[in-house]
Amino acid sequence: MDKYLVCGLGNPGEEYAGTRHNTGFMILDAFAKASNIYFEDKRYGFVTSTSLKGRKIYLLKPTTFMNLSGNAVRYWLNEERIDQSRLLVISDDVALPLGDFRLKANGSNGGHNGLGHIMQLIGQDFARLRVGVGNEFPRGGQVDWVLGQYSEDELKALQPTIDNACDIIKSFVLQGIDITMNQYNKLGKHKAL
Repeated sequence: MDKYLVCGLGNPGEEYAGTRHNTGFMILDAFAKASNIYFEDKRYGFVTSTSLKGRKIYLLKPTTFMNLSGNAVRYWLNEERIDQSRLLVISDDVALPLGDFRLKANGSNGGHNGLGHIMQLIGQDFARLRVGVGNEFPRGGQVDWVLGQYSEDELKALQPTIDNACDIIKSFVLQGIDITMNQYNKLGKHKAL
């Protein structure tokens, strides 16, 4: 059976729930809920799995804290013998407006510490879905911004993107990264720029 690993980045613990930096966790929670599956506390992360048309999808929410996310990703790729080409990492991104998103087959970490640590450990050849959280913060205020809670209005604005992200996960598993990028990147708000 073909196996895939989808990792949503975030920080473990109640105090981080609902923060911009935990957007990856929020997307995996939505996917798990829609699939009627539940996360278990396992080595390096909360993990669950489901099947989609004969393919097995593992969902991973690392419990290593953001800056050490690579430890969890590397462990679960090895543990389940999943090829790196079947890894999708979902992260927040202050360079994109709230609710915008960009799917890429590889590339730089864009200043994101979680992506940076994963790349340090396994290289940069893996798919990533960057979800915009906006950047309405004063100079030097980025940490407070990404660790800040979404407002109710922001969550409403983000919901269509969470729905799209769940569809992107399915498409990535069933059709691969290239078709998925062609299909979904045009739905991101940046297309109007």
